[in-house]
Amino acid sequence: MNPRRLGPFELHAAVLLFGLAGLFGKLLTLPPLVIVFARAAFAAAALGVVARLAPRSALGIVPRGRPLVGLAAGGLLLAFHWVAFFQSIQVSTVAIGVLSFSSFPLFTTFLEPVCFQERLRGVSIWTAAGVLLGVGLMVPAFDLHHATTLGVCWGALSGLAFAVLSLLNRRLVRTQAPLLIAGAQNLVAALALAPLLPALRVPLTGRELIWLAVLGIGCTALAHTLFVRSLAQVRAHTASVVTGLEAVYAVLFAWLLLGEAPSARTLLGGAMILGTTVLATLARDR
Repeated sequence: MNPRRLGPFELHAAVLLFGLAGLFGKLLTLPPLVIVFARAAFAAAALGVVARLAPRSALGIVPRGRPLVGLAAGGLLLAFHWVAFFQSIQVSTVAIGVLSFSSFPLFTTFLEPVCFQERLRGVSIWTAAGVLLGVGLMVPAFDLHHATTLGVCWGALSGLAFAVLSLLNRRLVRTQAPLLIAGAQNLVAALALAPLLPALRVPLTGRELIWLAVLGIGCTALAHTLFVRSLAQVRAHTASVVTGLEAVYAVLFAWLLLGEAPSARTLLGGAMILGTTVLATLARDR
């Protein structure tokens, strides 16, 4: 197949796999710490195999000094981001977890100018306002005892961690290869969570191990590899817009496979978040 035609296919396949990841928060009745440890461990192992097969140029230079510290910090952020994400889904619904996580552009808007000494643009301000309004629409009551509100809070924390991780990776990718960054951060995430597992004493069945392997290898390692490959043929703004479909896929499959029909309020808030983000991406590209 022509690489130019293969790029969009790889992009959509990656986003579809990313969207499916949220369903595992409901399919697996395991603590988020266990899910994230297994996801990161399987992903790190799979990316390690990919790295062995990839040309040396795909791995870049060996990290030392600040880049090494950055990779370690990124792994810790990745672990917290995923734990908060699955916690959000388990205390509420897949739709609430995925859509509230999609608020991360709100945090990126105000953190990016500080981290990179860039000017805060008007389009960024109205993007943040739209995202904030969307999050507010999803919150039924400002009461942390309410499952939906608690889910939105965990989802927003996941979005905050992801925003910081994205900014850190923006700096790291200047000197380090994407494949190396992804593999190293997944490895650090797994190692950071490993000491906490004995206290949980959670036995795993064969079925659960298979689901965890699918999550780590298919929805993480494979999805990341496809996404990075697609960027060689797909424009950056196109990739950003298509990535917004991750939440759409997650909500749709949760509805079809788990019977989780989102409320009108959740759909309205999610549409506000995703619509604002897509419009802002297009405006920024122009």
